[in-house]
Amino acid sequence: MSIIQSFPLVIILVLLITAFMMPLIKNTKIIKGISLVSMTSVMILALINLDFVHKNGEYLYRIGHFNAPYGIEFRIGIIEAMMGLLFTFVALMIIWYSIYSIEKEIKQSKIGLYYLLVNILIGSLLGVVYSNDLFNCFVFIEVGTLASCGTIIVKDKKENIKATLKYLIMSCLGSGLVLMGIAYLYSMTGHLNINYIHAELVKCYLIYPNAVLISIVLFIIGLGVKSAMFPLHNWLPDAHSSAPSSSSAILSSLVLKAFVLLLIKILYGVFGMDILNHFSVLNIVLILGSLGMIMGSVFAIFQKNIKRVIAYSTVAQMGYIFLGIGLGTNLGVSIAIFHIIGHAVTKSALFLLAGAMIEQTGHKSLAQLKGIGREMPLTLGLFSIGALSMIGIPVLPGFISKWHLSLASIAAGDTILIVVILLSSLLNAVYYSPIVINGFFGEENLQGKVYKSKSKPLKELMPVIFLVISMIYVGIASRGIINLISLGLM
Repeated sequence: MSIIQSFPLVIILVLLITAFMMPLIKNTKIIKGISLVSMTSVMILALINLDFVHKNGEYLYRIGHFNAPYGIEFRIGIIEAMMGLLFTFVALMIIWYSIYSIEKEIKQSKIGLYYLLVNILIGSLLGVVYSNDLFNCFVFIEVGTLASCGTIIVKDKKENIKATLKYLIMSCLGSGLVLMGIAYLYSMTGHLNINYIHAELVKCYLIYPNAVLISIVLFIIGLGVKSAMFPLHNWLPDAHSSAPSSSSAILSSLVLKAFVLLLIKILYGVFGMDILNHFSVLNIVLILGSLGMIMGSVFAIFQKNIKRVIAYSTVAQMGYIFLGIGLGTNLGVSIAIFHIIGHAVTKSALFLLAGAMIEQTGHKSLAQLKGIGREMPLTLGLFSIGALSMIGIPVLPGFISKWHLSLASIAAGDTILIVVILLSSLLNAVYYSPIVINGFFGEENLQGKVYKSKSKPLKELMPVIFLVISMIYVGIASRGIINLISLGLM
């Protein structure tokens, strides 16, 4: 066995051990340094691991002394390895950005706690991605939920406490449903390991049709709450818009994605296509995904606060992922996973850039941010590239997702979905375009604004520039990425 096969476990351990070192240190500079170094080192390990899986294929890594189904194991395929790299890279860029800005959003005394929560959160999300054991996934989900709540409430304002309580209650509801789903599967199969559950379910799903159907629905609703599936998304706008900008970026770009990946793993790994087709439950996911794409955008149009616009945009973008899952084809799921990658790098950049505008101007409302393009040209320029990807301009990953989802819809015989995708893209343009146009153009918007007067130093924008470059790269290299994902789904 190669030492590289232990890297996924090492990644999680490094994040958790360094997290618990942070409260022992009083110097905030050292805490930030530990957070940066730990995330950089795990990103390098994730990169080596991806290269290893690409060359040698997927592997199972046993944790402890017992083999599956009694022991816990990680299953690292190409998709898990890609997600490991995506999560650590995006988290590293967000932490790098937060080093310059976090003091302006939370109290000095809470900084150690904040970085502790971020490391625990990323570690638990990677646990959900890597785990091949459903109960282990559930434990990581719970750790991740509490850490997510911590990253919102750390700001210690009235709206944060209210948003966190709403998130916590909804999230506990989602977790409870997931646990019930796991209990149903365990009672039918006697296993918690994904591969073993699937092998047993294939034999017995016709004996317990109702129990199998109930467990599928429990997982869809439970993980739907956690990954902001419409109409279970109502905790998201408050949580994302009131949290510190770096927390908003992590919540939108990574936390939702880990839960939707787990849903893909359960639907296609635990149940498999035969069982899903037998109960035709994917239609629920398809309909809710389509509704999310439209309604998330409609709600975004009526928002006055820039962070709430981006938060509702996340509901719409998660709709694309659920649409891909609901199509139930290899291409549909591949594009759902590709959209997870494209959306993670784009949305993290958009939240950080919106945070930079709020930090420099003190304004959150769109009306007060008119003319911001003269005061902060580079910031709004980068924001515009991200917005164009969300709208679906060719070459950028948002366009690639929409194009391939349209092709997947035609292949699945659901041509009406192309109308939904087009309508959603138009609605995306309705709420993103005014931010960019009013920021750069219009005499009355630019009156009295001084060129570059509120610009952030280039070194503080470097992590966001890297995120935007990686977003463009994901668009350009999309064919190779989608092929890799398809291989991983085989």
